[in-house]
Amino acid sequence: MDWHTHEVFNQYPELTGYNLLATDPALNEALQRAGAGWAVPQLDAYAQRLGQAETYQLAADANRHTPELASFDSRGRRIDRVDFHPSWHRLMAMYRGEGLVSLPFKDERAGRWAAWAAGFYLHSQVEQGTMCPATMTQASIPLLQKENALWQQLGAKLYSDAYDPRDVPVADKQSIWVGMGMTEKQGGSDVRANTTVATPVGAGGRGGEYLLRGHKWFFSAPMCDAHLVVARTGEGGPFACFYVPRWRPDGRKNAVNVQRLKDKVGNRSNSSSEVEFQDAWGILMGEEGRGIPTIIEMATYTRLNCVAGSAAILRQATVQAISYARQRHAFGKALADQPLMRAVLADLALESEATLVLLMRLAQAFEAEGDPAARAWSRLMTPAAKFWVCKRGVELTGEAMEAMGGNGYVLEGVMGRLFLESPVNSIWEGSGNVMCLDVLRAFSREPQAAQALLAELAPIAQGEPRIAAALAQVQALLALPPGDLEGLGRVLVQQLVLVAQACLLRQHAPAFVADAFIATRLGEAGMGARVVGAIDTRGMDVQALLQRAFPA
Repeated sequence: MDWHTHEVFNQYPELTGYNLLATDPALNEALQRAGAGWAVPQLDAYAQRLGQAETYQLAADANRHTPELASFDSRGRRIDRVDFHPSWHRLMAMYRGEGLVSLPFKDERAGRWAAWAAGFYLHSQVEQGTMCPATMTQASIPLLQKENALWQQLGAKLYSDAYDPRDVPVADKQSIWVGMGMTEKQGGSDVRANTTVATPVGAGGRGGEYLLRGHKWFFSAPMCDAHLVVARTGEGGPFACFYVPRWRPDGRKNAVNVQRLKDKVGNRSNSSSEVEFQDAWGILMGEEGRGIPTIIEMATYTRLNCVAGSAAILRQATVQAISYARQRHAFGKALADQPLMRAVLADLALESEATLVLLMRLAQAFEAEGDPAARAWSRLMTPAAKFWVCKRGVELTGEAMEAMGGNGYVLEGVMGRLFLESPVNSIWEGSGNVMCLDVLRAFSREPQAAQALLAELAPIAQGEPRIAAALAQVQALLALPPGDLEGLGRVLVQQLVLVAQACLLRQHAPAFVADAFIATRLGEAGMGARVVGAIDTRGMDVQALLQRAFPA
């Protein structure tokens, strides 16, 4: 029987086969601003490799063939091994081979944090799950550097650009990955509700051996070679941070028993698990009673990575939507030429560039660690950016999917995966409310940093009444009694980020970008309760916005 009833036309695949850096003017400009021009040749080559159809297929395969837990070997021995599809290992090897995991800490050149942010941003546009172990490993480095004995054992392996997937003791590996374990069933973000107990073997104390007993409800990337874990030192005792390897120094598997892998909405290529510590062996890092501040220091870095990951998802969704809309025709002309669709695409382009410019400013702040102004950006704006950027990523990725209609809603292409992936960065490392509370605490505890940040923004706002008015609203909110301000935390943080983005765009972006962002986000025509694309594009150079977002 002949089933051929029609010719396929006006159908276009999702975008592959392009250079992710060469088609991103805003990212190229940010790298030059940060003094990271030295990194551009390597990043350009990596961006070309990432953009190939083969790499997109690796990402699709890694998320389709999800990790599998093998609890026991064929003779009943407990092994708790997580098996991954070969595509996962190829993607992990690609990223590790670029030297990006340890770049900010082992390289002393100016612009190293911007170069790292760009590499993370480029890789995360194509595959996001592999960035979870990369994020945690990177964030563990400054903590482990403070522990001399551990660093002597681990430093070279953390700095290594080789990918070593073997499940063997740390001493036998070329390179290692480090995860983290904080969340317990009863506590979630409230780490102080944790009940896992660490008992000293011998005298204990910093660098001493302990046995951990308890559980973790979310134990990220259980196949990492070690994890940094928060536990109490004794029943009801103070919290401490512990280095817990997958294998004990004597070659036995450590008693970190994987109960099951999480069946997640997105982040499918990466394994997340529930575990029980049945007297798992670990080493105390830092001092007893400093466990939560220690792990929060790690979270400061991982939250920056959340911003980078959501910025990347938004960038890829925007590029895919623009590319598709330029090709797909409806009602007699290309979607990208339809006024309503142009408003949606322009809004996506504005949000994406504003997110990127904020990310790159934060990266520069992390590099200038001792500078008071940089401290203000890293301490205050990182949780604020995580709140706003990650939430906007969820909303706008949905709009980009809708721009592709039903073709965007299926999992055969990248758009569906981006949409399912987008909520994880908003939830992981502190939900939206936790981020807002963290910003409020930072304003309260570090008023000098807060004033330094506002003082930096004020001169940029001069001459632009809408930014000045929004900045005044931020200052008015900060003057409220703490009891009143807490309930307005989301209002404050949203306004703070919008002001920062507007100022940064006014400093660094073309006028047609900055002016359009200010007009659509601040003042009477600002965010309010609106949907994506509900903007007035009259007087806006939409063609220039779309061309800058993704050159045709």
